[in-house]
Amino acid sequence: MKRPQQIAFRPLVRIWSVLPRPSASLPDLIMFSSGLALFYCVVEVGRNWLGPFTPHVEISRSLGALPVYAGYSLLRIALAYVLSLLFAVTYGYIAAYRPRAERFMIPLLDVLQSIPVLSFLPGVMLAMAALFPGRQLGVELGAVLLIFTGQVWNMAFSFYASLKSIPREMREAATIYRFNWFQRFIKIELPFATIGLVWNSMMSVAGAWFFLMACEQFGDFRLPGLGSYLQAAADNGDTRSILLGILTMVAVIVLIDQFVWRPVIAWAEKFKMEQVESADAPTSWVLDILQRSRGVALFRERAFRPLHERMVHYFASQNEIRAESPSENKRALWLWRVVGAAALGAIGYAVVRVVIILTGLHGSEFRQLGFGLIATFLRVNLALVLGALWTIPVGVAIGFNPRLARIAQPLAQIAASVPATALFPVVLLILIRLGGGLGLGSIVLLLLGTQWYILFNVIAGAIAIPTDLKEAASVFGIRGWERWRKLILPGIFPFLVTGMVTASGGAWNASIVAEYFHFKGQTYSTVGVGSMISAATDAKNFDLLLASTIALAAVVVTTNRLVWRRLYRLAETRFKLEG
Repeated sequence: MKRPQQIAFRPLVRIWSVLPRPSASLPDLIMFSSGLALFYCVVEVGRNWLGPFTPHVEISRSLGALPVYAGYSLLRIALAYVLSLLFAVTYGYIAAYRPRAERFMIPLLDVLQSIPVLSFLPGVMLAMAALFPGRQLGVELGAVLLIFTGQVWNMAFSFYASLKSIPREMREAATIYRFNWFQRFIKIELPFATIGLVWNSMMSVAGAWFFLMACEQFGDFRLPGLGSYLQAAADNGDTRSILLGILTMVAVIVLIDQFVWRPVIAWAEKFKMEQVESADAPTSWVLDILQRSRGVALFRERAFRPLHERMVHYFASQNEIRAESPSENKRALWLWRVVGAAALGAIGYAVVRVVIILTGLHGSEFRQLGFGLIATFLRVNLALVLGALWTIPVGVAIGFNPRLARIAQPLAQIAASVPATALFPVVLLILIRLGGGLGLGSIVLLLLGTQWYILFNVIAGAIAIPTDLKEAASVFGIRGWERWRKLILPGIFPFLVTGMVTASGGAWNASIVAEYFHFKGQTYSTVGVGSMISAATDAKNFDLLLASTIALAAVVVTTNRLVWRRLYRLAETRFKLEG
């Protein structure tokens, strides 16, 4: 009686042995499920964004609404980041390799990064709403563009600085192997800039969370999201909702760290320029799953690699065509001349209009603007000094110790991402009880918003220092201050300059929320140009808003030209990592 049962069971054993093992198909199953979830989210978001515009959105402060709001905010940040990455790579590449364009593009970048989000806010929102009348899409795209303005500048500076500091022997190797521009970009320039770009990307996303409260709510334009949730909670003095919103944001940041940044950091380790491999390289379980996925490998083999080869052949053939017929450059030159003339005409008209507007301001407003610039200038530079004092040693320690980085990296992201405006009520109440006012509180808020630019760039610089140089310093007994003077400070110097430049611009930008604050129906303010910009926005005094923004941008550009540009030039010449 037992034998027939065994015979009946054998086919099932054979079938089970033929089926793929769960451990082998698990990565593909995860990737397939993620694709389905992403497709569902795209359909739902498309349905809402293409629907009619709803001007008065009620923000629910219930616990069940938080996951949906977090999803909306994360989508806006992700779209803005994609735009920021494309813009940063394109802008940084042109500025690094076109000396004539560089003279105008870098000062323009200084101006753009110094203009506060609130100065962009009215024009961008009204323009996008008019571009898509009656559609939710216009307001959503306006919020994405505003988040873009808070993300892109430090990424563009990082990519530009990395291209300017590429070692001479790497460029010579590209010339010897006759790389076309696409091969040079893929095999040399982009890999060399990857580490700095990754860490500045993390800082950019953190900065997007910082300004989310301003980007998701402007007058009647209110969008469902974590930023508007926290703003509604702050307006009503609802401490419980503020804490729930912050905890939700922290949870999202931790998930992003595990599923995005940690895999990217582990993957970017291979672009480190060194001859000795690090003994304790960063790892990621998500990256391990992706590398074991047969679907990802098949996509890379069947789609990505053929596309890469076609692009290489295409640009190689384009180089040959250009070499044979250089006369086409004349038409392009005349086209650029026409475009330049049109741009100069538009700029001249705008300057005339600005002069007409500024002549309508009173002398008292100009005096107030002068005192505000001096006050904000002192606060910004004090915040930079205080931030550098702790971020440089801590950033070097994190960059030199991958085990410490695995713990400190998500903590730094959380600290950099939590909007200081959500924590500011608590900080302000503590300072008032201790006898301090908003003048001291604004410095604390500037630190909370800008010190992370320095920290993330210092970490990237410390990671980029080759392991063989570290081992050589240890072999020769270089320790203590000598190690800092001969290895660490020269190695991180280009990244440190980028961090200080972006932190300076970020501090000026953050002054709009540091010097002027609404809490429980009351307005707290202190002397400063950021306070003037915020007050002018509330009063819809666009003439004073324009004057304050121009004055702020002028101070930032002047500082960059006199200080930071010279340090960039020093980093390009003396502190290049080359033989």
